[in-house]
Amino acid sequence: MRAELQNDLAALARKGNVYKKVDGGYTYAEVDVTVLDTTTNGDTTTSHITEDGRLHLPFTAAEVADGAPEYEEYSVPHILTFTRDASGAWLLAADKAELDGGPVPSTQIAEPVDAPAPDSENEGDKGTASATTELPSGSVDPKATPDVKVSATTSYNYSAMVRYANKYWKTPSDDFRTYGNDCTNFVSQVMRAGGWKATSGSYASRKDNKKWFYASHTWTTSYTWAGAENWYWFAVKHSKRTKSLNNVWKLASADVLQANWKPRNDNIIDHTMVVTKLYKGTPYLTYHTGNTHNKSLRKLLADHPNAAWYAHRT
Repeated sequence: MRAELQNDLAALARKGNVYKKVDGGYTYAEVDVTVLDTTTNGDTTTSHITEDGRLHLPFTAAEVADGAPEYEEYSVPHILTFTRDASGAWLLAADKAELDGGPVPSTQIAEPVDAPAPDSENEGDKGTASATTELPSGSVDPKATPDVKVSATTSYNYSAMVRYANKYWKTPSDDFRTYGNDCTNFVSQVMRAGGWKATSGSYASRKDNKKWFYASHTWTTSYTWAGAENWYWFAVKHSKRTKSLNNVWKLASADVLQANWKPRNDNIIDHTMVVTKLYKGTPYLTYHTGNTHNKSLRKLLADHPNAAWYAHRT
């Protein structure tokens, strides 16, 4: 365990240096640990805990007052295993972060795994992914507040979308169930909070990417509600509720960013996020799996240089 920790700390130091180069990194961290339950069986004890952290960003008080995020937040569950040695002392033997496939929190070292899309009709090629080259300063309308954004099709309440994401990024709403990979379920809730209307649908039509609806059971909820790939086709092609952006740096508040972690392996989108803050041209993303609030686009691009990104104007 000691050797593993030393390797992780060295990797985190390298990660921290990359973050510092791309956007200044972090100044300090606040971390709370909540013990959920502990069980002992002979000489082995298992604890389920939650690590909740605030990683403070290098903005001044004046910049925060001007709209800069004060910190990035995350929440990650762990399983800790302790073993008792011959002297009776309990030693930490393992620490497993429960990561379900999305971007890992900044305090973790791991690669996200591909999230297979639910079965649906073959929709063909999505075309060219959004570019990641940063645009010249002043070339894009910053749209710093969601209320001034012109939507892709109609008027939505972007402030309500951002409020919902800010409220439920860590603790899910009791009005909805959660999924093992919960990112798109969360973003669908965000869109609904801002005025997206459900289509009609039933068990028979849940695989139809033209439908988008939530019901009391998974088998009566559309795949587009919680499947990242399926959501893409509903949002862009069938409903045209979003407009594809050719560059991720055009994202504004309440816009959506999706990712395919390994585009050389497939053409399937794995993850969905929503912009909850925009400061001086940099979008800050919020998402479930793993639960993260206001992570900068710069850090996400640095973490996943080989991903394919799909940016949406909502």
